[in-house]
Amino acid sequence: MDKFRAIVVDDEPVVCEAVKAILETENLEVFVTTSSLKAIDYIRDNNYDIIISDIKMPEMDGFELYEKVRDFASDSVFILITAYGTISSAVEAIKKGIYDYIQKPFTPDEVRIPIRRALEKKRLERENIALWSQIEARYSFQNIIGNGPEMHEVFRVMRHAASSESNVLVTGESGTGKELVARAVHSNSVRAKKKFVTVNCGAIPEGLMESELFGHVKGAFTGAVSDKKGLVEEADKGTLFLDEIGELPQVLQVKLLRVLQNGDFSRVGDPVQRSVNVRVVAATNRDLKKAIAEKQFREDLYYRLNVIPVELPPLRARKEDIPLLANFFIDKHKTKAGEKKISGISKEAMQALLNYHFPGNVRELENAVEYAVAFTSGPDIQKDDLPKYILEDRKLSEEARAIPIMPLKDAKAQFERGLIMAALIESGGNISEASRLLNIHRQNLQQKIRLLGIDLSSVSLH
Repeated sequence: MDKFRAIVVDDEPVVCEAVKAILETENLEVFVTTSSLKAIDYIRDNNYDIIISDIKMPEMDGFELYEKVRDFASDSVFILITAYGTISSAVEAIKKGIYDYIQKPFTPDEVRIPIRRALEKKRLERENIALWSQIEARYSFQNIIGNGPEMHEVFRVMRHAASSESNVLVTGESGTGKELVARAVHSNSVRAKKKFVTVNCGAIPEGLMESELFGHVKGAFTGAVSDKKGLVEEADKGTLFLDEIGELPQVLQVKLLRVLQNGDFSRVGDPVQRSVNVRVVAATNRDLKKAIAEKQFREDLYYRLNVIPVELPPLRARKEDIPLLANFFIDKHKTKAGEKKISGISKEAMQALLNYHFPGNVRELENAVEYAVAFTSGPDIQKDDLPKYILEDRKLSEEARAIPIMPLKDAKAQFERGLIMAALIESGGNISEASRLLNIHRQNLQQKIRLLGIDLSSVSLH
């Protein structure tokens, strides 16, 4: 592993050399400067793991230096050297993101202790980066995370799709990551440097869909004041992603089929045929075979699109991936947490996620983690930081498991018997009063009492 690198900034050369000597005993590669202005350029041009700066310097004080470099050295650990009179200022600076401070005059150990803490922090960061590199290699394909057999099969098919020019049909519930799959296939294909054009077939009004997809010429309809290139043309030599393909009107299914078969189309209002070379990736959460049976989707178009099928499993079918995904999303969103340092998630919080059924799939899990990152006080996300509906879902499922399984007819009879018993107890065995409480006719209640075998004498004893 490469040595950690540090820069020491102090206008007193003797302090620079003293700190350098101590840091070198900790196996650090150390650079020193007595100019805080020059330090900015050194820090910008070099990747220092640790920056140690005096507070009081003639050109620029340590606080100003921190503000100047924090944007381009956000991964560096910043430590201040402070005299006794400025300790309160140093403590306040820690609240703003400065890691620690060293008080003058100092002993070697008083320098080593905060430095060792800083080095441990940097080691953990390096390990985390290495871990995620391994996860990326073993458990993901372009930010699509998974380690179960279902996702390994998805990755296998995606790799074949990326090396092919064939059309792809991605199916799966809402929130499973269909667009991520489409983008991953494109970015790993020979078309990666060309355009990736997205069309949401369910979001464009039917009256505008043909013009959006295929373009129009001036005067083709009211408002067509100039020629317009459609999205199919925009995707020429690249990839056209047709999301919610099941919502495409049938009249346009015919035009799309022609693009897939012959590579040609015409703009609205233009008899001239134009040629395109597009690779189509389509996606849907609908059952297209059912839509074909109901005459809502063309069978010939389905088979043109479904050359390479990619079926994404719902999250509830691959719960073993929830810990991987949750930690991935924590890492993704923790930069939004401001000054809070978030490193992970507690066992109780993770168990709550594992117990939840996630009808919104991976997208819902990401939203839940982003919510928890915003609400946690850190360093680990706790169970109570999660959205309340996730915890309530667990409570409801526990209550459901407490109910014994029995035939529905028997359960209804048991409930009805208990309700009538409660009304009779409340009324002291008075049939008329009990029937009023239950809002049923007196004779109807008497019949139910006989059918359910309720002993009125036992009721009156309560």
